[in-house]
Amino acid sequence: MKPKIFITRKIPTHIVSHLEKSCDVSIWNYENTPVPREVLEEHIAEADGLFCLITESINEELLKKATKLKVISNMAVGYNNIDIEAASKKGVTVTNTPGVLTETTADLTFALLMATARRITEASSFLREGQWQTWSPMLLTGQDIYQSTIGIIGLGRIGEALARRAKGFNMNIIYHNRSRKLQAEEELGLQYVSLEDLLKKSDYVCIMTPYTPETHNLIRKEHFQLMKNTAILINTARGGIVNEKDLYQALAEGEIWAAGLDVFEQEPVALDHPLLTLPNVVTLPHIGSASISTRLKMAEVAADNLLRVLNGEIPRNVVKK
Repeated sequence: MKPKIFITRKIPTHIVSHLEKSCDVSIWNYENTPVPREVLEEHIAEADGLFCLITESINEELLKKATKLKVISNMAVGYNNIDIEAASKKGVTVTNTPGVLTETTADLTFALLMATARRITEASSFLREGQWQTWSPMLLTGQDIYQSTIGIIGLGRIGEALARRAKGFNMNIIYHNRSRKLQAEEELGLQYVSLEDLLKKSDYVCIMTPYTPETHNLIRKEHFQLMKNTAILINTARGGIVNEKDLYQALAEGEIWAAGLDVFEQEPVALDHPLLTLPNVVTLPHIGSASISTRLKMAEVAADNLLRVLNGEIPRNVVKK
Protein backbone atom coordinates (compact mmCIF):
# COMPACT_ATOMS: atom_id res chain seq x y z
CA MET A 1 0.00 0.00 0.00
CA LYS A 2 1.28 3.45 -0.93
CA PRO A 3 1.97 5.89 1.91
CA LYS A 4 -0.53 8.71 2.18
CA ILE A 5 0.63 12.30 1.95
CA PHE A 6 -1.24 15.56 2.21
CA ILE A 7 -0.09 18.75 0.45
CA THR A 8 -1.50 21.92 1.98
CA ARG A 9 -1.43 24.15 -1.09
CA LYS A 10 -1.36 23.99 -4.87
CA ILE A 11 2.18 23.25 -6.11
CA PRO A 12 3.57 22.67 -9.62
CA THR A 13 1.89 19.73 -11.33
CA HIS A 14 5.13 17.98 -12.29
CA ILE A 15 6.06 17.73 -8.60
CA VAL A 16 2.64 16.32 -7.72
CA SER A 17 3.01 13.80 -10.55
CA HIS A 18 6.41 12.77 -9.23
CA LEU A 19 4.99 12.21 -5.74
CA GLU A 20 2.01 10.27 -7.11
CA LYS A 21 4.36 7.60 -8.53
CA SER A 22 5.02 6.27 -5.05
CA CYS A 23 2.41 7.93 -2.80
CA ASP A 24 -1.33 8.30 -2.40
CA VAL A 25 -1.54 12.09 -2.72
CA SER A 26 -4.26 14.41 -1.44
CA ILE A 27 -3.93 18.13 -1.96
CA TRP A 28 -5.67 21.35 -0.98
CA ASN A 29 -5.57 22.48 -4.59
CA TYR A 30 -5.96 26.22 -4.11
CA GLU A 31 -3.14 28.67 -4.67
CA ASN A 32 -4.32 31.69 -2.71
CA THR A 33 -6.46 30.17 0.05
CA PRO A 34 -4.91 28.55 3.13
CA VAL A 35 -6.17 25.10 3.98
CA PRO A 36 -8.99 25.28 6.56
CA ARG A 37 -8.01 23.90 9.95
CA GLU A 38 -10.71 21.25 9.93
CA VAL A 39 -9.48 19.97 6.55
CA LEU A 40 -5.90 19.83 7.80
CA GLU A 41 -7.02 17.96 10.93
CA GLU A 42 -8.95 15.45 8.83
CA HIS A 43 -6.05 14.68 6.52
CA ILE A 44 -3.24 14.65 9.08
CA ALA A 45 -5.07 11.93 11.00
CA GLU A 46 -4.46 9.54 8.08
CA ALA A 47 -1.26 10.93 6.57
CA ASP A 48 2.17 9.35 6.60
CA GLY A 49 3.68 12.56 5.26
CA LEU A 50 2.75 16.25 5.29
CA PHE A 51 3.99 18.75 2.71
CA CYS A 52 3.23 22.18 4.16
CA LEU A 53 3.98 25.90 4.00
CA ILE A 54 4.83 28.44 6.71
CA THR A 55 1.16 29.47 6.68
CA GLU A 56 0.19 26.24 8.49
CA SER A 57 0.55 26.08 12.26
CA ILE A 58 1.64 22.55 13.07
CA ASN A 59 1.27 22.64 16.84
CA GLU A 60 1.12 19.99 19.55
CA GLU A 61 -2.68 19.86 19.48
CA LEU A 62 -2.69 19.10 15.74
CA LEU A 63 0.09 16.55 16.08
CA LYS A 64 -1.94 14.60 18.63
CA LYS A 65 -4.30 13.74 15.76
CA ALA A 66 -1.41 12.47 13.60
CA THR A 67 -1.33 8.77 14.44
CA LYS A 68 0.66 7.64 11.38
CA LEU A 69 2.73 10.71 10.55
CA LYS A 70 6.43 10.14 9.82
CA VAL A 71 7.54 13.39 8.19
CA ILE A 72 6.63 17.06 7.96
CA SER A 73 8.27 18.66 4.94
CA ASN A 74 8.14 22.45 5.25
CA MET A 75 8.53 24.34 1.97
CA ALA A 76 10.49 27.14 3.63
CA VAL A 77 13.81 27.77 5.29
CA GLY A 78 12.08 28.97 8.47
CA TYR A 79 10.15 26.54 10.64
CA ASN A 80 8.69 28.62 13.46
CA ASN A 81 5.25 27.41 12.29
CA ILE A 82 6.07 23.90 13.55
CA ASP A 83 6.37 22.68 17.14
CA ILE A 84 9.67 20.88 16.66
CA GLU A 85 9.75 19.47 20.18
CA ALA A 86 6.26 18.01 19.92
CA ALA A 87 7.11 16.49 16.53
CA SER A 88 10.32 15.01 17.91
CA LYS A 89 8.47 13.40 20.83
CA LYS A 90 6.19 11.66 18.32
CA GLY A 91 9.14 10.53 16.23
CA VAL A 92 8.16 12.77 13.33
CA THR A 93 11.02 14.04 11.17
CA VAL A 94 10.81 17.74 10.25
CA THR A 95 12.60 19.06 7.17
CA ASN A 96 13.00 22.45 5.50
CA THR A 97 14.53 23.97 2.37
CA PRO A 98 17.60 26.04 3.28
CA GLY A 99 20.20 27.18 0.78
CA VAL A 100 18.05 27.23 -2.36
CA LEU A 101 16.49 30.61 -1.56
CA THR A 102 19.61 32.38 -0.28
CA GLU A 103 20.52 34.49 -3.28
CA THR A 104 16.93 35.27 -4.25
CA THR A 105 16.08 36.52 -0.78
CA ALA A 106 19.27 38.59 -0.65
CA ASP A 107 18.28 40.14 -4.01
CA LEU A 108 14.88 41.11 -2.66
CA THR A 109 16.37 42.50 0.55
CA PHE A 110 18.72 44.79 -1.32
CA ALA A 111 15.95 45.78 -3.74
CA LEU A 112 13.75 46.70 -0.78
CA LEU A 113 16.60 48.69 0.73
CA MET A 114 17.05 50.64 -2.49
CA ALA A 115 13.33 51.19 -3.01
CA THR A 116 12.96 52.54 0.53
CA ALA A 117 16.08 54.70 0.43
CA ARG A 118 15.18 56.32 -2.89
CA ARG A 119 11.41 56.45 -2.22
CA ILE A 120 10.63 54.45 -5.37
CA THR A 121 7.04 53.42 -4.58
CA GLU A 122 6.23 56.85 -3.18
CA ALA A 123 7.58 58.49 -6.34
CA SER A 124 5.64 56.11 -8.59
CA SER A 125 2.39 56.94 -6.78
CA PHE A 126 3.24 60.66 -6.95
CA LEU A 127 3.50 60.44 -10.74
CA ARG A 128 0.43 58.22 -11.26
CA GLU A 129 -1.72 60.50 -9.09
CA GLY A 130 -0.91 63.47 -11.32
CA GLN A 131 1.08 65.35 -8.69
CA TRP A 132 4.20 65.77 -10.86
CA GLN A 133 3.88 69.34 -12.12
CA THR A 134 7.52 70.45 -12.36
CA TRP A 135 11.07 69.55 -11.48
CA SER A 136 12.11 70.75 -8.03
CA PRO A 137 15.55 70.54 -6.37
CA MET A 138 14.38 68.69 -3.23
CA LEU A 139 11.40 66.82 -4.68
CA LEU A 140 11.24 63.22 -3.37
CA THR A 141 14.86 63.26 -2.25
CA GLY A 142 16.02 60.11 -0.47
CA GLN A 143 19.11 58.68 1.16
CA ASP A 144 22.39 57.68 -0.51
CA ILE A 145 23.35 54.02 -0.56
CA TYR A 146 26.85 54.08 -2.03
CA GLN A 147 29.52 54.26 0.70
CA SER A 148 26.93 54.34 3.49
CA THR A 149 26.97 51.97 6.49
CA ILE A 150 24.86 48.83 6.52
CA GLY A 151 24.32 46.88 9.73
CA ILE A 152 23.29 43.24 9.35
CA ILE A 153 21.65 41.54 12.32
CA GLY A 154 22.08 37.81 11.78
CA LEU A 155 24.91 36.63 9.53
CA GLY A 156 23.60 33.34 8.21
CA ARG A 157 23.63 32.35 4.55
CA ILE A 158 21.28 35.15 3.50
CA GLY A 159 23.06 37.71 5.68
CA GLU A 160 26.37 36.87 4.02
CA ALA A 161 24.76 37.06 0.57
CA LEU A 162 23.41 40.50 1.45
CA ALA A 163 26.89 41.57 2.56
CA ARG A 164 28.28 40.56 -0.85
CA ARG A 165 25.76 42.84 -2.53
CA ALA A 166 26.55 45.67 -0.14
CA LYS A 167 30.24 45.29 -0.91
CA GLY A 168 29.47 46.02 -4.56
CA PHE A 169 28.12 49.41 -3.43
CA ASN A 170 31.31 50.05 -1.46
CA MET A 171 29.30 50.12 1.75
CA ASN A 172 30.83 49.94 5.20
CA ILE A 173 29.50 46.61 6.46
CA ILE A 174 29.06 45.88 10.16
CA TYR A 175 27.21 42.95 11.65
CA HIS A 176 25.95 41.41 14.87
CA ASN A 177 25.49 37.68 15.31
CA ARG A 178 25.38 35.11 18.09
CA SER A 179 28.95 34.20 17.17
CA ARG A 180 31.62 35.84 15.05
CA LYS A 181 32.15 34.72 11.45
CA LEU A 182 35.88 35.19 11.06
CA GLN A 183 36.07 33.79 7.52
CA ALA A 184 33.29 36.09 6.34
CA GLU A 185 35.00 39.02 8.07
CA GLU A 186 38.18 38.32 6.13
CA GLU A 187 36.53 37.62 2.78
CA LEU A 188 34.02 40.48 2.83
CA GLY A 189 35.71 43.04 5.03
CA LEU A 190 33.03 42.85 7.71
CA GLN A 191 33.33 44.27 11.20
CA TYR A 192 31.72 42.55 14.18
CA VAL A 193 30.05 44.94 16.62
CA SER A 194 27.62 44.82 19.52
CA LEU A 195 23.92 45.24 18.76
CA GLU A 196 23.99 48.66 20.42
CA ASP A 197 26.91 49.87 18.30
CA LEU A 198 25.31 48.51 15.15
CA LEU A 199 22.14 50.46 15.79
CA LYS A 200 24.03 53.66 16.55
CA LYS A 201 26.31 53.52 13.51
CA SER A 202 24.14 52.09 10.72
CA ASP A 203 22.43 54.01 7.96
CA TYR A 204 20.60 50.77 7.10
CA VAL A 205 19.67 48.19 9.74
CA CYS A 206 18.82 44.87 8.06
CA ILE A 207 17.09 42.12 10.04
CA MET A 208 18.32 38.73 8.83
CA THR A 209 18.17 36.63 12.00
CA PRO A 210 15.91 33.58 12.44
CA TYR A 211 12.72 34.01 14.43
CA THR A 212 12.96 32.22 17.77
CA PRO A 213 11.62 32.86 21.28
CA GLU A 214 14.92 34.67 21.94
CA THR A 215 14.54 37.00 18.95
CA HIS A 216 10.85 37.82 19.48
CA ASN A 217 10.62 41.64 19.65
CA LEU A 218 14.40 41.80 19.47
CA ILE A 219 14.11 45.32 18.07
CA ARG A 220 11.84 47.60 20.08
CA LYS A 221 11.46 51.13 21.44
CA GLU A 222 14.82 51.47 23.18
CA HIS A 223 16.58 50.25 20.06
CA PHE A 224 14.90 52.75 17.75
CA GLN A 225 16.01 55.48 20.14
CA LEU A 226 19.61 54.44 19.51
CA MET A 227 19.31 54.72 15.72
CA LYS A 228 20.07 57.75 13.58
CA ASN A 229 17.04 59.83 12.62
CA THR A 230 18.13 59.25 9.01
CA ALA A 231 18.35 55.47 9.46
CA ILE A 232 16.25 52.94 7.56
CA LEU A 233 15.08 49.58 8.94
CA ILE A 234 14.74 46.65 6.52
CA ASN A 235 13.07 43.41 7.62
CA THR A 236 12.87 40.39 5.32
CA ALA A 237 13.22 37.79 8.09
CA ARG A 238 10.10 37.49 10.26
CA GLY A 239 7.69 40.16 11.45
CA GLY A 240 7.78 39.15 15.11
CA ILE A 241 11.44 40.12 15.42
CA VAL A 242 10.41 43.80 15.39
CA ASN A 243 7.87 45.32 17.78
CA GLU A 244 5.48 46.83 15.24
CA LYS A 245 3.84 49.30 17.61
CA ASP A 246 7.24 50.68 18.59
CA LEU A 247 8.30 50.79 14.94
CA TYR A 248 5.20 52.78 14.00
CA GLN A 249 5.88 55.27 16.79
CA ALA A 250 9.54 55.64 15.78
CA LEU A 251 8.56 56.29 12.16
CA ALA A 252 5.67 58.62 12.96
CA GLU A 253 7.76 60.68 15.38
CA GLY A 254 10.83 60.87 13.14
CA GLU A 255 13.12 58.78 15.35
CA ILE A 256 14.08 56.86 12.22
CA TRP A 257 13.66 57.89 8.58
CA ALA A 258 11.92 54.95 6.92
CA ALA A 259 11.30 51.20 6.89
CA GLY A 260 11.08 48.48 4.24
CA LEU A 261 9.06 45.46 5.31
CA ASP A 262 8.49 42.15 3.54
CA VAL A 263 7.12 40.51 6.68
CA PHE A 264 4.62 41.21 9.46
CA GLU A 265 3.82 39.58 12.77
CA GLN A 266 0.35 38.61 11.54
CA GLU A 267 0.15 37.61 7.87
CA PRO A 268 -1.60 38.52 5.70
CA VAL A 269 -1.38 41.96 7.27
CA ALA A 270 -4.65 43.77 7.96
CA LEU A 271 -5.31 46.64 5.57
CA ASP A 272 -5.95 48.94 8.51
CA HIS A 273 -2.57 48.19 10.09
CA PRO A 274 -1.02 51.51 11.22
CA LEU A 275 2.25 50.86 9.37
CA LEU A 276 0.36 50.81 6.07
CA THR A 277 -0.76 54.39 6.63
CA LEU A 278 2.76 55.84 6.62
CA PRO A 279 4.30 57.19 3.39
CA ASN A 280 7.82 56.35 4.58
CA VAL A 281 7.15 52.60 4.77
CA VAL A 282 7.56 50.31 1.75
CA THR A 283 5.56 47.11 2.24
CA LEU A 284 5.61 43.78 0.41
CA PRO A 285 3.53 40.58 0.85
CA HIS A 286 6.32 38.25 2.04
CA ILE A 287 7.91 37.68 -1.38
CA GLY A 288 11.54 37.28 -0.33
CA SER A 289 12.05 34.01 -2.18
CA ALA A 290 9.50 34.67 -4.91
CA SER A 291 11.36 34.04 -8.10
CA ILE A 292 10.03 31.34 -10.40
CA SER A 293 13.17 29.22 -10.34
CA THR A 294 13.63 29.47 -6.58
CA ARG A 295 10.05 28.55 -5.70
CA LEU A 296 10.25 25.58 -8.07
CA LYS A 297 13.49 24.47 -6.46
CA MET A 298 12.02 24.86 -2.96
CA ALA A 299 9.08 22.63 -3.92
CA GLU A 300 11.42 20.05 -5.46
CA VAL A 301 13.62 19.95 -2.36
CA ALA A 302 10.57 19.68 -0.07
CA ALA A 303 9.25 16.77 -2.13
CA ASP A 304 12.64 15.06 -2.10
CA ASN A 305 12.94 15.43 1.67
CA LEU A 306 9.49 13.93 2.14
CA LEU A 307 10.14 10.95 -0.12
CA ARG A 308 13.50 10.19 1.45
CA VAL A 309 11.95 9.87 4.91
CA LEU A 310 9.07 7.72 3.65
CA ASN A 311 11.59 5.50 1.87
CA GLY A 312 13.61 5.03 5.05
CA GLU A 313 16.44 7.26 3.86
CA ILE A 314 18.08 10.29 5.47
CA PRO A 315 16.68 13.57 4.07
CA ARG A 316 18.98 16.37 2.99
CA ASN A 317 17.61 18.91 5.44
CA VAL A 318 16.57 17.84 8.93
CA VAL A 319 15.39 20.39 11.48
CA LYS A 320 16.51 19.54 15.00
CA LYS A 321 15.05 20.90 18.22
